[in-house]
Amino acid sequence: MRDVAIVAFAQSVHRRRTDELSEVDLLMPVLHEVLGATGLKANEIGFTCSGSADYLAGRAFSFTMALDGVGAHPPISESHVEMDGAWALYEAWVKIQTGEADTALVYSYGKSSPGRVRDVLTRQLDPYYLAPLWPDSVALAALQAQALIDAGDTDEGALAEIGARNRTAAVDNPYAQLTGDVPAGDHLVHPLRTGDCPPIGDGAAAVVLAAGDTARALCERPAWIRGIDHRIEAHSLGVRDLTDSPSARLAAEHAGAFERPVDTAELHAPFTSQEVVLRKALGLGDEVSVNPSGGALAANPIMAAGLIRLGEAAARIHRGESDRALAHATSGPCLQQNLVAVLEGESAHV
Repeated sequence: MRDVAIVAFAQSVHRRRTDELSEVDLLMPVLHEVLGATGLKANEIGFTCSGSADYLAGRAFSFTMALDGVGAHPPISESHVEMDGAWALYEAWVKIQTGEADTALVYSYGKSSPGRVRDVLTRQLDPYYLAPLWPDSVALAALQAQALIDAGDTDEGALAEIGARNRTAAVDNPYAQLTGDVPAGDHLVHPLRTGDCPPIGDGAAAVVLAAGDTARALCERPAWIRGIDHRIEAHSLGVRDLTDSPSARLAAEHAGAFERPVDTAELHAPFTSQEVVLRKALGLGDEVSVNPSGGALAANPIMAAGLIRLGEAAARIHRGESDRALAHATSGPCLQQNLVAVLEGESAHV
């Protein structure tokens, strides 16, 4: 296995609406920033991979427009996943492992503001039994929250505390959309209140990956990817235990997360109840700093929020604030798909 690290990370300031910006306008400053941090030019990148969703944009092959911001001429080695950018990072990591590239640019973006995202996400559901019923993303998350409450794993007060802790942590995050004292609010779908749910907003993110000595040359303290894995639950919600996440646990096991303790965890938990599930599945105690960036409860640009979790964890290692961090990304209803990566600083490199 080749040693691969995240050597740079950049993200946009996440906002409720960016009507004045196209996807390319949203993305270009982020790409310039992440490449500027390494000193690399676009034509020096070995592989480029992006993550986005045509359903958000409302048109087919919308990701091809974003290539205008990357610069696809002269021709580049490029790929795209119809997923959160965390899965694009996984593809780029695999590409570097094959030896076909030494560096990779990974980016993702999402504009949720143009449509009703709660309805758009129903397109992820089983098309025969669930999608025709139109259960939206918040209603499904509420089913999971109620299952946790019924099992005695949490209560509404504890969920409110999770929301408050995340958004208080986000006060120090200049990119966050919601920070500080955000009221729990009224029930949106019982038992979830507005404070238990993520903000709707637009944003973009990008990272640069590099292998071996190239990573050391580009970054003073690279965030080495010691392990990365992703797993998926059964498609049908009716055959799953919504109070647990076996796929997250399995991904963490294969990524090596349980071999040694982590000091930081960036969890992609758009709903407060999902943090309860993930903490249990990943074995995270109070000694671990969970979502010091504020997490997805502070900013949740769909298709970029998972990549941001990897970037935020890496940035803490770059700054020397963490030695071993866990980063998690999810996609689909009720934590259906889960990706886990373990990142370490140079001092922990073996």
